[in-house]
Amino acid sequence: MTDEAKTREPHTRPAVSVVGAGDGETIVLGTTRMRILEDGSHTGHRLAIAESVLAPHTQGPPQHRHARHDEGFYILSGTVRFTVGDEDHDAAAGTLVMVPPGAPHTFANLTDRPAVMLSTFTPDLYVQYFRDLQEMLADGRTPTPQAGIDAMSRYATEPATDLP
Repeated sequence: MTDEAKTREPHTRPAVSVVGAGDGETIVLGTTRMRILEDGSHTGHRLAIAESVLAPHTQGPPQHRHARHDEGFYILSGTVRFTVGDEDHDAAAGTLVMVPPGAPHTFANLTDRPAVMLSTFTPDLYVQYFRDLQEMLADGRTPTPQAGIDAMSRYATEPATDLP
């Protein structure tokens, strides 16, 4: 070991984040229960991860586009229908769907069984959108379509209004 190496201060290592099976922040949005596993606070806001349980016959959001983040969906159980523009994709357990910025998309659980998916947001920008929606619902307000659009726009997202 060199003298320089012996006299240097030890490097501090970043803290490792461990989220147990019952841990994480829970957000309930109608028939969807979301558990935030990583909100970006441990990743320098580069990545957020959420687990979502979609009840049977859950309709998703209107088709929309994200301008500044990628969104990934890994189906853990059940089947989720992804609509991208005018194309439908039924994603069964074990399927990964990656949505780049600008791609119109939505999802729904059209089946009689719950579906569970793991979602990634890179960067973490969109997690606060779900918190905002939950807050609207908790206040007893029924989000109007315009309120939803306004909330989306705060997170570089807009409805895909050019689609039929």
